[in-house]
Amino acid sequence: MATARKHDGGSTPIASSAPAPSSSVGATIYSVAERAGVSIATVSRVLQGAGTVSAKTTQKVLDAVEELNYVPLGAARSLAVRHHEAHGLVLPELSGPYYSELLMGFESRAAELGQSVTLMLTDGKADIARAVRQLATHVDAIAVLGSAAMPPAVARALHGQKPVVIIAGTPQEGIESVRAENADSAQELTEHVLAHGRKRLLFVGDPEGAPDITERHAGFVAAHRARGLEPAPPVRVPFREGEGEAVAERILAGEIEADALVCANDELALAIMTHLQDAGRDVPGDIAVVGWDDVMTSRYVRPGLTTVRQPVHELGVIAAERLHQRVSGGQTRLEPQILPTQVVIRGSCGCARR
Repeated sequence: MATARKHDGGSTPIASSAPAPSSSVGATIYSVAERAGVSIATVSRVLQGAGTVSAKTTQKVLDAVEELNYVPLGAARSLAVRHHEAHGLVLPELSGPYYSELLMGFESRAAELGQSVTLMLTDGKADIARAVRQLATHVDAIAVLGSAAMPPAVARALHGQKPVVIIAGTPQEGIESVRAENADSAQELTEHVLAHGRKRLLFVGDPEGAPDITERHAGFVAAHRARGLEPAPPVRVPFREGEGEAVAERILAGEIEADALVCANDELALAIMTHLQDAGRDVPGDIAVVGWDDVMTSRYVRPGLTTVRQPVHELGVIAAERLHQRVSGGQTRLEPQILPTQVVIRGSCGCARR
């Protein structure tokens, strides 16, 4: 059975006694040392994060690593067998139902395939690129959530070295991606709210916060323009419960005026709806609220939350499957794999309870 291990961005020592490979093999610790003008021992200490190398020398080594797209090979066992029987999963954080559902899908499928999972969280890391490179020394392949913002330079460095799958992110050339459909369902959801006669809709969530949120906002805009309407600017907030409560407070204070809120996820929508109801506001009578994800709570609140169901668990399952197939010699899928989503009508939009 697979086990999830949190990875803190550290690294295992890099073997330095092997003879230098020829340049045709690609970047090595030797070529990095030569480019930076330092010893291989210094390169090793920098990549391990030992903290004993000066800032100037450290930067020279890191610049050489970037220029040569170097990925360390990792521990001695890996040098011998070339397999760790582990997959890496890079997420921004673990708070909220989305991340836990994705992790469960990924880990459960990896377990069925005989793989363990090494988890890395990017929040709070000053150098994500370096942390991902270190993770690559401990696993056979890596899945990265798009909102974890895998830097293009890291993607280029890993390309050809480790199989990579991007989940719910912007596709990059030569790298597999799997995501759920966003724009069409967001347009359908917004059109449904507009059809209730609502005239002052606001999109709650930052479209620049993640590629999938960008697409949801695009669907929101498209629904308005299809009716000859100009959408209001979005209420740009992070996608967390506490931010939803803050938005509700702004509505109660009269700072935000709207008769319907189209929220970037259910976490925001549920927090807003509950806070407004606690303050005596009628949802959907005074203001309609709709979300995205169809988390379990959406079915049990009253009124039930109108939302969009996306296959979060399945995204994790497919990512684990694709990494396993790639490690086993399978070819890269050139086209993004896009899973369908479904608008789920309940009562928070103004429909009769279902």
